[in-house]
Amino acid sequence: MRASTFFLSTLKEAPAEAEVVSHQLMLRAGLIKRLAGGIYTWMPMGLRVVRKVEAIVREEMNRAGAVELLMPSVQPAELWQESGRWQKYGPELLRIKDRHDRAFCIGPTHEEVITDVARRDLRSYRQLPMHFYQIQTKFRDEIRPRFGVMRGREFVMKDGYSFHASYEDLQHEYMKMHETYSRIFTRLGLRFRAVSADTGSIGGTGSHEFHVLAESGEDAIAYCPSSDYAANIELAEAIPTSDRPGPGKETITERATPGKTKCQEVAEYLGLPLQLLVKSIAIVRESNDAGTSPEFALVLLRGDHDLNEIKASRVMGPFRFASDEEINTNMSCKPGYIGPARAGAIPIFADRSVMAMRDFACGANKVGFHFTGVNWGTGDLPDISADRIADFRNVKSGDPSPDGRGILEIVRGIEVGHIFQLRTQYSQMMKATFLDKNGVAQPFEMGCYGIGITRIVGAAIEQGHDDRGIVFPAAIAPFTIALVPVGYHKSDAVRSAADSMYRELEQCGFDVILDDRDERPGVMFADMELLGIPHRITIGERGLKQQIVEYQSRPDREPRHLPVQDAVGELRSILC
Repeated sequence: MRASTFFLSTLKEAPAEAEVVSHQLMLRAGLIKRLAGGIYTWMPMGLRVVRKVEAIVREEMNRAGAVELLMPSVQPAELWQESGRWQKYGPELLRIKDRHDRAFCIGPTHEEVITDVARRDLRSYRQLPMHFYQIQTKFRDEIRPRFGVMRGREFVMKDGYSFHASYEDLQHEYMKMHETYSRIFTRLGLRFRAVSADTGSIGGTGSHEFHVLAESGEDAIAYCPSSDYAANIELAEAIPTSDRPGPGKETITERATPGKTKCQEVAEYLGLPLQLLVKSIAIVRESNDAGTSPEFALVLLRGDHDLNEIKASRVMGPFRFASDEEINTNMSCKPGYIGPARAGAIPIFADRSVMAMRDFACGANKVGFHFTGVNWGTGDLPDISADRIADFRNVKSGDPSPDGRGILEIVRGIEVGHIFQLRTQYSQMMKATFLDKNGVAQPFEMGCYGIGITRIVGAAIEQGHDDRGIVFPAAIAPFTIALVPVGYHKSDAVRSAADSMYRELEQCGFDVILDDRDERPGVMFADMELLGIPHRITIGERGLKQQIVEYQSRPDREPRHLPVQDAVGELRSILC
């Protein structure tokens, strides 16, 4: 490709709207142009990257035996009403009506559509298993689109769906997809982790997320460096470091803590480590039963721990945080001073780590005061039944790994893939069945497998960049080699050598861009570095007189010389 006949549109500075590195660099490099909030045009250079990602994904999905199709973006409301997600999905689902006042949505995902395909055409166990996939544009009406393509409203996704006659067969396909995704992200040149995850709005019984490791990642991942364990922090189990303690050595004492409402402040004022404080979080449990009132309760955590709302909701059901007014009404106290000791009949849910504490401090249910020397089983604390003791907290670096093979570390990640065992959630709701060996109708066992194609581009840039611009993995860079002739329009020797090397590199199968623009060398170098082209060959008149050209890989700071006659052969050795 000649730059003069292509389209380059680079900027020296990123627009003010760009928040994260990938957004800034994609706009500066001219990979994308903003059309509206969370909606972007993929420009020619950016589209080349997207197509390379798609090609690798498509190759590996075909290799795994999946069959490609293409489903409509616009979906009838009736299908979503059948599955129960028309209301459940919420405002992210963009709902529209046609001229006949019939309701539709712009698909954020395609479980309903593919289940409809299966119930129409997959009638016998002899047709199973079957795995369909597509690469298609989706739309989710994010309340606050941000970070460019990382959290946009319109995006390209690979979504696949498998249908099985048994759960065992679904598990087999699930593991095959786990391996397939690992190959995909390895081929893409990304550092990643597969982690156990929550199923979220998609549903099902089990799932894994695939995260590109980057400091800017929105998700926290707990992993064990000495084993294969990895999980989203929302799902990672916090293992208690000790069992129920013996009798305490101290007596409960009321201590003045004027104006100290934060755990760190209270600990410093009392001269205690933060690990010896218990913080009480006031919540209101919502009831789904008509005639049953919401229940005010306390959730207890160690002072240095954070509440995991997903874990808590699994134990307690739907809940919300109590207002200051509700706290005052139920405990006759202000937030910051409430606690479980001498709290009366208020229901208490305690994290397992709290039950392993003794001689700890907590709010005294009196403004300006805390208790110290609090212990379980002394009469100062109400009895807590076993079903109110659970894992309510986020894990921390240094916690024991749940697999017993080391300790956990916390890293940041960007989710780029997710696989689910949907089981029969959609097939039962939508009456999608097949006839088994005995001629009996059975609901399909289903799996669901997604990869964020356009999000991968942003994640790759978050993981690979420097002060000069993007550092793309070679597999998805828009071009593999940038050929930069200095004085192309002024020197016949430079032009002849550049054209000859360009033809030779293309004949060898390399993806090359020849920068034949009439620009200053500094501009051409800066553009190629900004675009993240992995390899650069510079041809100049002075070098040709010495029978050399300059070669520089993208991460290098200084070039090295290659002989003109052997330059292509040397490049083949480097790249292959």
